[in-house]
Amino acid sequence: MDTRDKFALIGAGPMGLAAAKVLGEQGIAFDGFELHSDVGGLWDIDAPRSTMYESAHLISSRTMTEFADFPMREDVADYPSHREMARYFRDFADHFGLRRHYRFNTEVTRLEPLGGDGEGWRVGWRDETGAHEAVYGGVMIANGTLSEPNMPAFAGRFDGELIHASAYRHPGQFAGKRVLIVGAGNSGCDIAVDAIHHGTRCDMSMRRGYYFVPKYVFGKPADTMGGAIRLPMWLKRHVDGLILRWFVGNPQKYGFPKPDYRLYESHPVVNSLVLYHAGHGDLTIRPDIARMDGNTVHFTDGSSADYDMVLAATGYRLHYPFIDDALLNWQGDAPHLYLNAMHPTRDDLFVLGMIEATGLGWQGRHEQAEMVARYVAGLRANSTAAQALKEEKAKGFERATGGMAYLKLARMAYYVDKATYRGAVTKWIDRLSRGARA
Repeated sequence: MDTRDKFALIGAGPMGLAAAKVLGEQGIAFDGFELHSDVGGLWDIDAPRSTMYESAHLISSRTMTEFADFPMREDVADYPSHREMARYFRDFADHFGLRRHYRFNTEVTRLEPLGGDGEGWRVGWRDETGAHEAVYGGVMIANGTLSEPNMPAFAGRFDGELIHASAYRHPGQFAGKRVLIVGAGNSGCDIAVDAIHHGTRCDMSMRRGYYFVPKYVFGKPADTMGGAIRLPMWLKRHVDGLILRWFVGNPQKYGFPKPDYRLYESHPVVNSLVLYHAGHGDLTIRPDIARMDGNTVHFTDGSSADYDMVLAATGYRLHYPFIDDALLNWQGDAPHLYLNAMHPTRDDLFVLGMIEATGLGWQGRHEQAEMVARYVAGLRANSTAAQALKEEKAKGFERATGGMAYLKLARMAYYVDKATYRGAVTKWIDRLSRGARA
């Protein structure tokens, strides 16, 4: 089957849906491929590769996360649950008529270029009827960033239950167990609160400190406060640090390690309960793990304790198993792409959604997809704006960090500064849209 006039779009999670919408708006033909039987990606807890758990909620507020042209209903909570989010993405797909573009229950197994840029891609997939392949004019990868567990190797042997957070679904898994949570990111803190209420004991092992942000400030979602005036980072750190001291206090007095980096150089933890429980003695903070021996875990400070379960909330790694890493211009822990989406020398290969930034929301990701779709349309129309973008990304580029010195961690390898990133993307959207009208 030859479909050289189309793009193959992989994924029907929120990023894939945003891409499907803007591709349709720009008149770009595509076929969508989705592993699950419906849209929603990891937000559908029943999806094959979902890493969702029953108590999961957004850590950004509804109005700061939603798509601008498809607001969430007014009766939705400030911080919606995963079920509400799955419903939102299903409604989004219905509203814009996106399901008709997708092959569901379909796993993409192989992406191979037939040659240089523009010569087409051989796409292989598997569905209920067997294996198939077709040639497409290009591919857009939007299969998400939070499905492949980053499981650390621990010294020694643990005789209890050792799982990654991706295998956690419901608090009943903690019933009657002494639990150690390894890692204190947003998921780790959420899950620790579940373990506190349902296990017999909960400790948390932390390698480094975090900045903790409350979900509410002055009765409003914290991420809705401020933002009218863009402050220089040195001043923003000072102001926001002062607010955190007012509302959070000093987490070190509960045993949390002090961060060895400055505010915003890593993703903060948005959780109002974990400090509460630590202050009430429900949660004990432990240092990094030195080794395991049976049910005993030994820590780097010389202490030890016995556990029935160790849950590693140690994040996820980028995973595109159907394509050779070299084709993605992989450097270090992530593909090196212009504005986290565009290959420097190919215009038939894009990665969508490989982006994280504090406060970016789904609208920021929608803008990324719109930029890509307008670029493809502009190339086909031979617009000067598209040619300018083609030249810009071929010259060499740095990630849009805004000068921020992010931690050298795999999970931060595709992190950007929201204002810098959105400014660059919307600039190109404006130029490309004006080029289309010229």
